[in-house]
Amino acid sequence: MTSRNAAATRQRILEQARRQFARHGFAACTVKGVADAAGVSPNLITRYFGGKDGLFLAATQVEIPVADSFDGDRSALGARLAASIVRRWSGAPGEDPLLVLQRASGERPEAAEALAAFLDTNSLEPLHRYLRDSGLDDAQARDRAAAIDAFVLGVSTRRRVLRSEPGDPAALEAWLSATIQRLADG
Repeated sequence: MTSRNAAATRQRILEQARRQFARHGFAACTVKGVADAAGVSPNLITRYFGGKDGLFLAATQVEIPVADSFDGDRSALGARLAASIVRRWSGAPGEDPLLVLQRASGERPEAAEALAAFLDTNSLEPLHRYLRDSGLDDAQARDRAAAIDAFVLGVSTRRRVLRSEPGDPAALEAWLSATIQRLADG
């Protein structure tokens, strides 16, 4: 197998793992099920990832491109964040590693810890810094960032983890935008 084929195979396994973990959770997902869906031998998953735990860790590497949301005036923060959130939520179902982590956090303490640490580092703290840099004092910035973070996580849990339909993307974006903006403005 050439390295190019190995990279493509590894990527195919990760895509299938994200889908399986997102749909079925960690406990119900099996290495054989992921291997079958990816069209590979279960031994290949062990070789590439060391087993189910390693596969889970690789499948849940998350990135949130928040930097664009923090470019601009605070008066339009809600619109920028809402657009970014709805784009992420409207992607292919089951392929978002953040969704995989959210769903697994109820059954795997390490997933809950990873999700909390990730959100603190990549969402809460950058939002806190942005709000502080936009003219709020540190305590106000921290409180408002925490309120936005809790709101978005709550909506995400309700609509994505509990598998409620997110609804019309445009209406969802408008509602998120207005609510996030109210939270940012205090």
